[in-house]
Amino acid sequence: MSGDEIAVALAAILLGSAIKSISGMGLPLVSIPIISFVTDLETAVAAVAIPNLLINVAMAWRSRESRAETRDLPVLGATGIVGGIVGTYALVSFSETPLVVALIAVVAIYVITFIRMPDFRISPAASRQAAPGVGLATGLLQGAIGISGPLIGSWIHCYRLERRAHIFSITTLFALAGAAQLVALLIAGELSGRWTVAVLGCLPALATVPFGEHLRNRFSSEGFDRFVVTTIAVTVTALAIRTFA
Repeated sequence: MSGDEIAVALAAILLGSAIKSISGMGLPLVSIPIISFVTDLETAVAAVAIPNLLINVAMAWRSRESRAETRDLPVLGATGIVGGIVGTYALVSFSETPLVVALIAVVAIYVITFIRMPDFRISPAASRQAAPGVGLATGLLQGAIGISGPLIGSWIHCYRLERRAHIFSITTLFALAGAAQLVALLIAGELSGRWTVAVLGCLPALATVPFGEHLRNRFSSEGFDRFVVTTIAVTVTALAIRTFA
């Protein structure tokens, strides 16, 4: 990558990380399309992989005291890994478009539900029953199309956890997915020739974590909910544009 391309990539990672540091999601779907304007998609994905993993680990670590307040994380994580394996192998057999359409539809329904019923939440009993299916679906999407954030973000949000528990939940799940993705990229040799931007991208990503935490703590509960749902809506819109534009 040229110096100008690296500068664009770092700016995109900074923007995506700033949003993620507040809501817990948004880095890949914000950064990758921007980086793709100046380079190829494979380079964009490789540039974001390590910064995305590190920011998830950092945010999960900083909110780890809230882990006792989370729900269904072991089930979501384990079934997500299984779904990811299935999705990776299914990638050669299924078209991406129907999966993207299904994801957009599910997330749109949730966003509309939140707008109409701001206090909507799923009960612990119902979430325990549905969590294995959600985890499988999340992993399937991650393996097949590389995107699962809008789905798992909507699911965790409807638990209506305390905000630090919300951040711990979503970043832990993203860290698991990110670690698996990084292993796959390394095995495939996708980071070859791209280490410079991948390593430099860690600096803006990690720098935003305390900034986002400070802003997040200044939000009211209602304000945090609105910001998270707005982020979900923006990321799924970006996914739609990436797929159909």
